[in-house]
Amino acid sequence: MSLASSPVVAATMKAYRGKLHLPIITVVVCSFAIIALLYTERISSLSSSSIFKFSSCSRRRSAAKSKDKTADQNIYNTEIDDRFDFDPEECNVVNGKWVFNTSIKPLYSDRTCPYLDRQVSCVKNGRPDSDYRHWEWQPEDCTIPRFNPELALKKLRNKRLLFVGDSLQRGQWQSFVCMVESIIPEDKKSMKRGRAHSVFKAKEYNASIEFYWAPFLVESNSDVHIIGDPKKRILKVDSVAKHAKHWLGVDILVFNTYVWWMSGLRLKTLWGSFANGDEGYEALDTPVAYRIGLKTWANWIDSTVNPNHTRVFFTTMSPTHTRSIDWGNKDGLKCFNETKPVMKKKHWGTGSDKQMMSVVADVVGKMKVPVTFINVTQISEYRIDAHSSVYTETGGKLLTEEERADPLHHADCIHWCLPGVPDTWNQIFLAHL
Repeated sequence: MSLASSPVVAATMKAYRGKLHLPIITVVVCSFAIIALLYTERISSLSSSSIFKFSSCSRRRSAAKSKDKTADQNIYNTEIDDRFDFDPEECNVVNGKWVFNTSIKPLYSDRTCPYLDRQVSCVKNGRPDSDYRHWEWQPEDCTIPRFNPELALKKLRNKRLLFVGDSLQRGQWQSFVCMVESIIPEDKKSMKRGRAHSVFKAKEYNASIEFYWAPFLVESNSDVHIIGDPKKRILKVDSVAKHAKHWLGVDILVFNTYVWWMSGLRLKTLWGSFANGDEGYEALDTPVAYRIGLKTWANWIDSTVNPNHTRVFFTTMSPTHTRSIDWGNKDGLKCFNETKPVMKKKHWGTGSDKQMMSVVADVVGKMKVPVTFINVTQISEYRIDAHSSVYTETGGKLLTEEERADPLHHADCIHWCLPGVPDTWNQIFLAHL
C-alpha cells in the first residue's frame, strides 16, 4: 500500500490543511514586512547625490520620450523648438511662417540711419503703426541666425560687395548698410552716392558695400533718364557690357531684376544700336524677352567671373500687392491700411509670376558659374502689411494730403518700408555668405 493511500496519512494531511492555514498566512505577511524593512534601510544608506543622479537620468530619458511623442505637435506649441541650426544645404527657408515678436528690435530706424531714401522712410513720412517691424520669419525645419553686424563686417573684410539691379535691390542694399553702419565710428565710414553707382565704405575693415543701378541688367533706354511710359521703353537684350564693366573685380555680386520687366504683355527689344531710335526694334512676349536678357547676363558671368575669387547671388522676385482681392479683402484698396501679414499657408498672389520664376531657374540652372539664390518670393508674399503704401514719395516729392487720401492711385505696394522685410532678406543672405 502506498504512502499516499494510507488512511492515517490522508487524515493527517486533511487536518493540516484545515487547521494550519492561518499560521501560514501570518508567516508570509511577516516575511514581506521583514523584506520591506531591509529595503528601506538599504535606500536610506544611499547618498543623496546618488538619488539625484538617478532622478536626473530619468528626467533626461523622460524628456527625450516626451520630445519624440510631441514632435508632430510642435507647430502648435510655441514653447517647443526642435528646429536644427541653419545649414544652407539642408534648410528650406521658404517653408515657414511669420511670428509676431515684440522682442525683435530692428538694428536701425529711418531716423537713426542717415542713408535711407525718403521712398522707404515710412515712419519719418508719417506712418502711424509700427507692428510691421516686429515680425520674425521662422522656417519650419531650421533656425536662421540673427543678423550680426560685426560678423557681417568680418566676412567682408578686404572685400567688395555689390548689389546690382533695380530700386528693390537698392532697398536691400540700404538695409544691409543700415544694419552694419551703427557699430562703425563716424570717422571710420563714408558714403558716396552716384546716379548709377553708390559706395559705402567701412574703412577699418577695408570693405565696401555698393549698389549699381541696372533695372533690366541688360542695357535699356531707361538706364539713365527713366522713361515713365512702359510703351516707350526699349531693351537692348543682347548687350550687358555697358553695365558689366562696373562689376569687374568685385568679390561678392548680388543681382536682381523683375518688376521693370512686368510693364506689359510685350516688350520692345533691340539688337544692335539705339541710333535708329524707335526703329529696328521687335516686340516680344515678356517671358521671351526676359529669357534672352538673362541669357546675355548669364553668358557674361560664365565667361568673365572666376568662381574661385567671386561669389554670385541672385535675389528672386519681390512680390507686389496691388490687388487686395488676392488675399480676400474685397473692400481693400491695394495694400493700403493692411497691418498684418497673410496667415494662409502658401499664399500666392498675382504680383508674383511663376512663369518668370521658371525662366530664372532654367537659365541659372544651365550656368557654369554657381549662383546662390536668395529666395525671398514666398516669404515676402505674406507681407501685405510692410509696403511703403502712401507713406512715400513720388517724383522726388512726398505725397500730398490729397494724394494720400487716394490710395487706389497713389499707394506704393511695390517698395518696402525700412526697417522691414528686406532686413530678413539680408538675414538669409548673410546666413549663406
